[in-house]
Amino acid sequence: MQITSGRVVDGRVVLESELPEGTEVTVLARGSEETFEADAELEAALLESMVQGERGQRISAEELLREMRSRE
Repeated sequence: MQITSGRVVDGRVVLESELPEGTEVTVLARGSEETFEADAELEAALLESMVQGERGQRISAEELLREMRSRE
């Protein structure tokens, strides 16, 4: 799984980076006023994840999804 950003130009999504031909994509459009609620536990987990990312401690998307599913 790869993550990239882009913009809509003339009705088409133009990505900031290249993806291989034939790649299946899902587009999530940010709402201009989109918000979500996070309790103290989720906020702490998000902040810790950001710190880990800044330190270069990253995991693959597949591993992240496995971890999320195991917590359900």
